[in-house]
Amino acid sequence: MTHANAPKPTIHVMMVDDHTVVRSGLRMLIDSHPRMKVVGEAGKGSDAIAVATRERPDVILLDLVLGEESGTELIAGLLAASEGSRILIMTALHDEEEHRRAVRLGAMGVLIKETSMELMIKAIEKVFEGEFWLDRYMTASLLSEIRRPGKRKKQDTPEDKAARLTAREREVVSLVGEGLKNKQIAERLAISQSTVRHHLTSIFDKLEVCDRLELLVFAYQNGMVTVHA
Repeated sequence: MTHANAPKPTIHVMMVDDHTVVRSGLRMLIDSHPRMKVVGEAGKGSDAIAVATRERPDVILLDLVLGEESGTELIAGLLAASEGSRILIMTALHDEEEHRRAVRLGAMGVLIKETSMELMIKAIEKVFEGEFWLDRYMTASLLSEIRRPGKRKKQDTPEDKAARLTAREREVVSLVGEGLKNKQIAERLAISQSTVRHHLTSIFDKLEVCDRLELLVFAYQNGMVTVHA
């Protein structure tokens, strides 16, 4: 059992941004925090994959625009290169659709660069702990998306839908809420990845959602997971 007063682990952070000055400023701010340390940085995609593979950071701060490259297109590669890393988008791009796309691809949240240092630190901590970081506007937008008309069983309440889940499916929902991927869920529950995929397919059908992000929003709305804003 961990003692209540035991020190919290250091959060290893990596930055992916094509502006050297931005990376320098972020490094100074993050390294000044007693619980955080920058372990790597990159300005382009190929370097980012190499650094993530080598350093295996806890949290990757990723810009969505890297010169001529798209940071969004790097998400899958970064997650594959550094299993266990969590991606937090930190960008000046005010494009809600691209923000949603990044989260659908596996990012754990989105920060706009104009945000305060205090909020940035809090977001890094929450993402490190496995919680999603979505602002209220994105959350509202996602809730609107999953309330679209024409879905079957639309008369069912969220409680009716949630009641269809088995105990094991509820465990899977909880682990998705922690930010775990299929392989990690399989290891945690001592089941195969194909069984995890089967559970997710069943969960999506019962809750009438299309993907993991819609699942997250449904679970958040109904108190099954925690999303910070």
